[in-house]
Amino acid sequence: MSIYEIKVKTMNGQETSLGEYKGKVLLIVNTATGCGFTPQYKGLQSLYEKYKDQGFEILDFPCNQFAGQAPGNIDEIHSFCTLRYGTTFPRFAKIDVNGTNESPLYSFLKRQKGGLIGEKIKWNFTKFLVDRNGNVVGRYAPTETPNILDKKISDIL
Repeated sequence: MSIYEIKVKTMNGQETSLGEYKGKVLLIVNTATGCGFTPQYKGLQSLYEKYKDQGFEILDFPCNQFAGQAPGNIDEIHSFCTLRYGTTFPRFAKIDVNGTNESPLYSFLKRQKGGLIGEKIKWNFTKFLVDRNGNVVGRYAPTETPNILDKKISDIL
C-alpha cells in the first residue's frame, strides 16, 4: 500500500485521498491545542511559509488521545490555530493515532518509521517527514522542534 491510497477526513468531514499530495514533500503532525508543545505551531507555520511554493505541505491532524489536550470541535481548534498562530496549512478532522480506532494513516506511518513493530505514538506533535515519492524518511519526537527539520526538508525538496 502507498500513502497516496490512504483516505482521511477533511475538517468538514469529507473523505479525501492523500493522493492529492502526490509529488509533494509532506510533514504529517498529530497536534493538540492545550499541550506544552502547542507553541510549535509557530515554527510549523514558518516552515510552511518558507517552503510551500517549492512543493511542501504540512498536514495537521488534531488528536485528543493524550491527556485530553485537543478539546473542542474541529472548528474551535481551527479558530484557535489560525487566530493565535496564524496557521494556513491544511488541517484535518480529529483522529486517533493509537489503539482500536487508530487512523489507517498512522498505522501506515508507524509501520514505515516506527522503530519497534507497532511502536505507539507517545505524545502530541510527533512528526513524520515524507518525500516526494511517498516514502516516510523520518520520524521526529515531540521534543524535536520544527526548526530542527529545516535542513532535512530543504535537502529533500
